[in-house]
Amino acid sequence: MTVSRTVCVGFLTVIAVGTLLLMLPLATATGEWNSPIVALFTATSAVCVTGLIVVDTGSYFSPLGQGIILLLIQLGGLGYMTATTLLLLLLGRRLGLKDRLAIQQSLDTAELSSAASLIKSIIAMTLIFELSGAFLLLPRFSADYGSGRSLWLSLFHSISAFNNAGFSLFADSLVGYARSPWVSGIIAVLVIIGGIGYQVIMELFIWLRDRIRGKRKHQVFSLHFKVVTSTSLALLAVGTLAFFAVEFFNPATLGPEPFNMKLLEAGFQSVIMRTAGFNSIDIGSMRTSSLFIAIALMFIGASPGSTGGGIKTTTVRILLNCTRTVLKGEDEVLAYQREIPDKRVLKAVGVVVASGMTVVLVTILLSLTDPGIKFIDLMFEAVSAFATVGLSTGITAQLSTMGQCVIIATMYIGRVGILLMMSALLGDPKPSTIHYPEEDLLVG
Repeated sequence: MTVSRTVCVGFLTVIAVGTLLLMLPLATATGEWNSPIVALFTATSAVCVTGLIVVDTGSYFSPLGQGIILLLIQLGGLGYMTATTLLLLLLGRRLGLKDRLAIQQSLDTAELSSAASLIKSIIAMTLIFELSGAFLLLPRFSADYGSGRSLWLSLFHSISAFNNAGFSLFADSLVGYARSPWVSGIIAVLVIIGGIGYQVIMELFIWLRDRIRGKRKHQVFSLHFKVVTSTSLALLAVGTLAFFAVEFFNPATLGPEPFNMKLLEAGFQSVIMRTAGFNSIDIGSMRTSSLFIAIALMFIGASPGSTGGGIKTTTVRILLNCTRTVLKGEDEVLAYQREIPDKRVLKAVGVVVASGMTVVLVTILLSLTDPGIKFIDLMFEAVSAFATVGLSTGITAQLSTMGQCVIIATMYIGRVGILLMMSALLGDPKPSTIHYPEEDLLVG
């Protein structure tokens, strides 16, 4: 059992347990045994923090079933190794080298010595943001559902938003609160915070702490922090302007709304399309050009070390800087006056190529299992599942059993990561002392 296989098997184990629990009569609103495919699909979507559903979560599942889904979302958002490490720490066990390597690989961090403190910080940070989000959502939901029901709604949607899961207890997701800047704003902030990664949050926290304490020491932000924040802001701005312009006159989405609401909903969709899965407008009614924009944003996804999926913002930034390097005739890939290591460039290329091939293969399989559905809808569904976004044009429940199985596998691959999945299947690479002669070839 290599580190990558441990992580992959761990996620499969959590999904299997979640499936069995969701099949119980106590988990359904009718009190009957749940369908195995529905239970498996829902458990996989929750553990992989995707949000794609084949049944309405709020009406199909009982309060216990909803609680199981929320627990699976929390475990999936934290990651199998994070949750397992927390359990080991609570039991008083010391972390071995294999445990530290697994944490390093699952969180995509270079630190080994501070694994235990890192896990504690992640848990504390997660609880703080989730409880704060629930507290802020509570007044708005209380006005509509009373104190008891609103408390559960606030907690559920706060955890779902921070973990970029996109599960909602409302049948229309957040369409009913599309004109509520308070609900949309809080959900969007939780999604952004959960999607930028723990390292960025910690650096920002340290910077704010020093400012509050009056320390004059200048903090040098890491290259990771600069790349993630600048790329995320750029994608947010571009997505907002794109959706605003394309859907401005669409009578089924932004057309009837006043100007400020159009801008608000366009910005909300720009945030959500990256990885979360909530929606405040009917995705199936969007123009084809908007769906392609959404596919691009979903494919990029969130940032490394976060609860989101996709190829990640840093990957896209590295490839863009590579392109700039080629156009300028230079030999070094630079970002903020720092040279990016060749191994990171190679990893970025590998992630994009492998992810693109996976999406193409999944789209082909869906077109074979469900030939009656439009191609753009199938492609949207494939990218949404792979990037663990959870948005759909409304075809998820219409897919055949084989089509749903394809989506289940895609969500799993997208959550564990395509390179980690390949490493688990092929095994760890063996070191070699052989170096072959170099020879040039034509490119482009």
